[in-house]
Amino acid sequence: MTQALFVSTDITAIVVMLVIFATPLFRIFRRKKRWVILDGSNVMHWREGKPEIQSVIAVITYLEQRGYTPSVVFDANAGYLLIGKYQHEKALARVLGLPTDRVMVVPKGTPADPMILRAARDYGAPVVTNDRFKDWAEDFPEVKTKGHLITGRLEPKRVVLDLP
Repeated sequence: MTQALFVSTDITAIVVMLVIFATPLFRIFRRKKRWVILDGSNVMHWREGKPEIQSVIAVITYLEQRGYTPSVVFDANAGYLLIGKYQHEKALARVLGLPTDRVMVVPKGTPADPMILRAARDYGAPVVTNDRFKDWAEDFPEVKTKGHLITGRLEPKRVVLDLP
């Protein structure tokens, strides 16, 4: 009986020690996500002005390799421009290799710009785009803040972004 009590006490002590010491270690190693929002309908035109999903994939890969967590917002007509028919979030997410909850296709007739800027505000994230969002600067003054809008381009063998 005494031996069983010690085993039980030892296991309890180990569990308590793990909780006490593992929790701070978990917090140290858990990384806060560095969100970035891609203006998908803008980025898909970066290679010679033609809409290509590969342009978006290249920018996503580039950002992920640098520790960012990208999310993409597309205009409703993105699918039509890319493959000639409507594409919803799930289809585009699959092609992009992203979870569905990180891809948005705005409803037809809805401008994507305020959705992009709202998402960036909500996540405290910069926006990857070559758009200046001048029409939205009054409602989203952060577009004038240096580093909030990340411009870029695709060169033949590399992505170039003006990351802060």
